[in-house]
Amino acid sequence: MRRILILAEYDGTHFAGLQRQRPGLRTVQGELERVLPEIGALPKAVAAGRTDAGVHALAMPFHLDLLSRIPAERIPEALNRLLPEDLKVIAAKEVAPDFHARKDALWRAYHYRILLRPYPSPLLRHRALWVRHTLDLEAIREALALLPGRYSFLGFSKEEVRAGERELYEARMEEVEGELGPELRFYFRGQSFLRGQVRGMVGTLLEVGLGKRPPESIRLILQSQDRSQAGPSAPPQGLYFLEAAYPSEKLTPG
Repeated sequence: MRRILILAEYDGTHFAGLQRQRPGLRTVQGELERVLPEIGALPKAVAAGRTDAGVHALAMPFHLDLLSRIPAERIPEALNRLLPEDLKVIAAKEVAPDFHARKDALWRAYHYRILLRPYPSPLLRHRALWVRHTLDLEAIREALALLPGRYSFLGFSKEEVRAGERELYEARMEEVEGELGPELRFYFRGQSFLRGQVRGMVGTLLEVGLGKRPPESIRLILQSQDRSQAGPSAPPQGLYFLEAAYPSEKLTPG
């Protein structure tokens, strides 16, 4: 038996989230595990993290156990013939037998897309959040600078029962010219994230940009751990899981 790391790209629009849920709900994990036996793998795929309904991924790591002798480089093609159009495998490699996609991750990264133009885009309605109002970008940058560090991020999360302390390594914003107009792209890289944390941070940062709260309010949210002090969660369609990093020794077969 070989342990395989795969990277999956998916459009989250028509998924009820990443994690397998009750029967009848379509999930990324459920669709992937449904086809794994077809290539000689056990019907279990473990992801690096989780994404909610409507959230996308560019390279979500999963590990799986393979019983067949199919070469790792052929796994993406074999799985993609069986997977739906909104979920594809873009890479695969054999890793250490004890590799774990979630527990071994050194960090994970997300970005959030905001379309800035006077009118909405029907083509990006499931890909980015449209904001028609002018944003105070300097105020947003001031607020962003307060986020990196080790804190309890419960003030930004939702329905979270785990301990809230996490380390956020990087929080920044870029102005880019997208295919359909100017965009803001928030980038967050951290050890791990609470459920809804990124969307809670983005929603609060947008309130800063709209002049509804001062940048310094970020400190109060981090100190109080009170979700009611933060802004509303940004919608899911602008959020993308980007990537995760692992120790090099875990990426080498035993």
